[in-house]
Parts: sequence; structure tokens; C-alpha cells
Amino acid sequence: MSEIPRLSGPFRVGDRVQLTGPKGRLSTITLREGGELHTHHGVLRHEALVGQPDGSVVVNSSGHEYLALRPLLRDFVMSMPRGAAIVYPKDAAQILSQADIFPGAVVVEAGVGSGALSLWLLRAIGATGRLVSFERREEFAEVARANVETYVGESPATWDVVVGDLVEALPEAVAPASVDRVVLDMLAPWECIDVVADALTPGGVVLCYVATATQLSRVAEFIRATGLFTEPDANETMVRGWHVEGLAVRPDHRMIAHTGFLLTARRLAPGAVAPEQKRRASKSSYGDEDVELWTPGAVGDRQITDKNLRKRVREAQKAADGVRQAGQDAEETNP
Repeated sequence: MSEIPRLSGPFRVGDRVQLTGPKGRLSTITLREGGELHTHHGVLRHEALVGQPDGSVVVNSSGHEYLALRPLLRDFVMSMPRGAAIVYPKDAAQILSQADIFPGAVVVEAGVGSGALSLWLLRAIGATGRLVSFERREEFAEVARANVETYVGESPATWDVVVGDLVEALPEAVAPASVDRVVLDMLAPWECIDVVADALTPGGVVLCYVATATQLSRVAEFIRATGLFTEPDANETMVRGWHVEGLAVRPDHRMIAHTGFLLTARRLAPGAVAPEQKRRASKSSYGDEDVELWTPGAVGDRQITDKNLRKRVREAQKAADGVRQAGQDAEETNP
């Protein structure tokens, strides 16, 4: 991984800085030689930030104060250009925990979307791991590559992006039983379970991130039917903030509730049969009408317009170009 961005120490050219200005408005900039932030509150020169410690307060040309901090990864992913919907930080944290992503792990991700989860996974696997991300649409892959490069400062050597269908491309990208973890963030993950089972090492984890209860039901039943995994475990995470000011301590009026379900299961050893679990009788069977409810159209495949997607690609590439230019300026200034 690149040393850019640094997570501590004085600001330098090439660093991304999050500025909190008047009325709490946020602006994120990449420090450049001769750079300036222009707002209707005045002009803030980038040079006023270079050499200042994280958490400093600087003043612009009109006397307005700005709090300067390096953006946390959660700040970056919530504000970066999006080609597809992102995995929210609350879910990304649970994915890293429940899938047990560790330094040195070989991880497969599908689909890559806008690269939000890719950034969390890359941080977790460290310099000795490998992340292979699959995406069906080239435009989404371009947005993800640009977003990752913007945050990291370069394209990580530990990351491969494959444009194509996971079912067809996975056997060519990885050897059988060589993958530690698989994270499926897609509309119909059950279509990929067979190839995922072949790629996973015994004891490896598959994690599916799905939005609806119908998707959750179908992928759970499919995983059970293969006989290749442990009993699936499903949950969701909700986050409720609290207002804490003096004696006024109460829950916030708004909360981040349902964003998606997480389902995990572990790969059994070849030929192993999991002990049968005794359950109460339930309506576990399903028919053709139920399958119809599980189709991609029924569960809601949200589409982004081509015009909007091209705009997101340009925004992401512009941010990545800015980081590259700032890095070149820094090298020229300090050869």
C-alpha cells in the first residue's frame, strides 16, 4: 500500500484535508502547491495548511475559521463519487468482523460498485494480502479504481479488478480452494454459490450482503441445499445516535436503520457432512410462486442512468487526477 495518505503528522502537499467551515459546512481538498479554496466566505490558501498538525484551525482571507482534519475512511466513502450504491460504514465494519478479514487473507469481492467496501477490505488484508474484485460493468469499475486511487494515492499492488461475470471469471482468476473469504454484494448471490464453493478453502467464509428479505431467504435456502457449507447465519445492524448535551440526553430523532442483511456460512471440508440440526417443523418449502418473487426484477434492481453514470466516472477520475498531480508537485518541490 502507498504511504499516501498518511494518517498522522503535519499536513503536506498531496494530503487530503477535510475542512469544517462556517455553519459546519464540510469541504474536502487535496493540498497542492499554489492551491486555493474559494468560497463565498473568502479564499483559503493551501499553503496555510502545509506543515500544520492535524486538528488545526486556520483562517481564510475574510477572517473565517476552518477546522482542518484528515478525513477518516468513513468520511471519504460517504462523500466520494458513486457509480452504484455504497456499503455503509456500519455494514462494512460488520463485514470485516463477521467474515473475519485478516492481514494476509486472499479475499474475493463481487461486485465492486463504487469501491467503498474495497477500501475497507484493502486496509484489513494489509500489504501481504490479496483482494480480487469483480464487477460486471466497466463504468462502475472505473469509478471504483479512481476512488481507491484517490484515497490511497496509487493503485494498490494487492488489488486486482476483473470486469466480467463472477461465475465465468472466478475459476480463471483464482485456483481451486485458494480463497480465504468471499464477499458477495449483488442482486442474486445464489447464482454464484457453486463457483464460490470451489474457490473457497475448507473453513473459508462466504458472506452475502443483500437488501431484501426475499433475497435473504433464497440465498439461505440455496446454501443449505448445496450441503457444502455450515448452517447460514443472518442478521442486520441498526445504528441509533444519541444527543448528549448537559442533562439533555436522549436518542436522536433520526437513525440509520435497515440498509441490508448479512448472511455468513463456512465451507465444509471435501466430503464432510455437517451434523443434522433438529428444528421445529416450519414452512421451509417453497413453490414456483415463491421463486417468482425471488427474481431480480421482483426484488428491485435499481438502475442508474448512463448520463448520471458518465458524470460519476468523470468526478471520480478528476479526483484521482488531482491526487496524482499533487504527488508530482510534491516530488518536484522535494526531489
